[in-house]
Amino acid sequence: MNKLAFSRELRLLTPEHFNSVFQQPHRAGSPHLTILARKNTLDCPRLGQAVPKKQIKLAVDRNRFKRLVRESFRLRQHSLPAKDFVVIAKKSANELSNEELRVLLDKLWQRLSQPPRKK
Repeated sequence: MNKLAFSRELRLLTPEHFNSVFQQPHRAGSPHLTILARKNTLDCPRLGQAVPKKQIKLAVDRNRFKRLVRESFRLRQHSLPAKDFVVIAKKSANELSNEELRVLLDKLWQRLSQPPRKK
């Protein structure tokens, strides 16, 4: 049985981890959020979040967004490739209901699980 925890090993913790994702990432986005991904050398995916106060004003709304992203990642982690992911919130992310955000995240995880298209 797959373990569905969100342990410390599944998180991007240091600025170096985040900076490595920001250099030549594979992107998937919508008007509400963007997910950046980059292959890692580990055998599991990792998650980082960037939810600026400038984009989502109230702490309760930022926390709701982060909680829903963590939950979505936690449930999908075994079907995701070994990549580092950074979820970046935009202003309009606060307007989504929990269910709309869940559906959007599932669609973006699916898109990032496929190999990147060549330009």
